[in-house]
Amino acid sequence: MARALLGARLVSTVGGVRTVGVIVETEAYGGADDPASHAATRVGRTRRNAAMFGPPNHAYVYRSYGMHWCVNVVTGVEGDPRAVLLRGVEPLEGEDAMARRRHGRFPIAAGPGRLCEAMGIDGFLDRHDLSAPPLCLEPGWTVPTAQVSASGRVGVKVAAERLLRFFVVGSSGVSRTFHGTENA
Repeated sequence: MARALLGARLVSTVGGVRTVGVIVETEAYGGADDPASHAATRVGRTRRNAAMFGPPNHAYVYRSYGMHWCVNVVTGVEGDPRAVLLRGVEPLEGEDAMARRRHGRFPIAAGPGRLCEAMGIDGFLDRHDLSAPPLCLEPGWTVPTAQVSASGRVGVKVAAERLLRFFVVGSSGVSRTFHGTENA
């Protein structure tokens, strides 16, 4: 699912302000068997990660290090805590509003915390159904394989080497690139 979400559109109407971005960077978390997952076996189900346990196509929104909001798309069947972290979007509509929300700081939405700030996403959207406003996933376009790379995950201490981060090569919405990436 992390690869499949590249090219999809994330549409926010939070606060009555429409912003749209095409998803250009994602990172997969595989549930109980993934030691980097918030729902790893050693952690289990908690109040914080309950959204990861389903239903699918809902948002799992949490604070990272108590500072930045991050949004995930729940992808597992109900009870199977799998999710894809949205790491970056390229603005399609509402770029001025995104820039205002980011207080003029750039890049606008490259990185999960920046993405959430630019799109107005916070903890009130945890467990939100992503087929309904104010935050929706909509079809976009297919990103050709030649334009996609995979790398290890960012900001995790365990299982970082797993090639579960996918990004559109050359996109301004990608948070960072790494040497040693592979086409996905």
